[in-house]
Order: sequence, then C-alpha cells, then structure tokens
Amino acid sequence: MKKEILKFLAVLLLVLIGVFASHLFILQNIELPIFGDRIVLSYVLNYILAAAILIFINSKFNKKSSHTGFIFLAGSGLKFLVFFLVFYPFYREDGTMSTTEFAAFFIPYATCLILEVAYLSKQLNNQDY
Repeated sequence: MKKEILKFLAVLLLVLIGVFASHLFILQNIELPIFGDRIVLSYVLNYILAAAILIFINSKFNKKSSHTGFIFLAGSGLKFLVFFLVFYPFYREDGTMSTTEFAAFFIPYATCLILEVAYLSKQLNNQDY
C-alpha cells in the first residue's frame, strides 16, 4: 500500500476523533446523552467504510482510473445500505427520527465524504495523461 494512503487514513482518523470529541462536547453542553443514538458505532463504521473504499480505489486507481468515480459512487451506496440496515431500524423504533439521531450518523458520514472527495480529487488532478 502506498505511503500516501496511509498518511491520509491517519489524517482521516485524527479529524474524525476531533469531530467526535466536538460532537460529544456539544451534546454534553446541551445536556443530551453523549453516548446515545449509537454514536460510537456510527463513527467507527464510517471510518472503516471510508478506509475500505479508499484502499480499494487506490488499489485499482492506476489500472482503471477512469472507473474511479463509479467505484466511489458504489462505495457511497454501500454506506447508505449500511445506514438503512444498521441504524435506520434503531432510529425509527419510536416512529420518528430525532435531530440527534440524524446528526449521530450524518456528521461522521459528511466528514468522511468531504475528506474522501478531497483526497480523490487530489489524486485525479495529479494523474499523468
């Protein structure tokens, strides 16, 4: 595996830890349960899925770089599938999805998505034609 992907995965982990700590701090300050809504599972699964998708894309990047976008979209679809299989049934148990439940999934998802797009766009822009 390239050193660059390992660096990025370390940066992704550090950023997610910072966002997670901020998320918990905000929840604590507005006096909501800090470890409710499967928040830890959400951050862990989003990191694992983002890392797996980027490692897979990185392994295929040189051979089929024109397919990178399609692989990325399939990975995003996989993330939504995990959401609907793992989180959605739990969040809908009471008949409604609260803001804290939505935030528990969406904040780590959006953080990973933004960093993944930044990494992949950098990789595609540095490509030789």
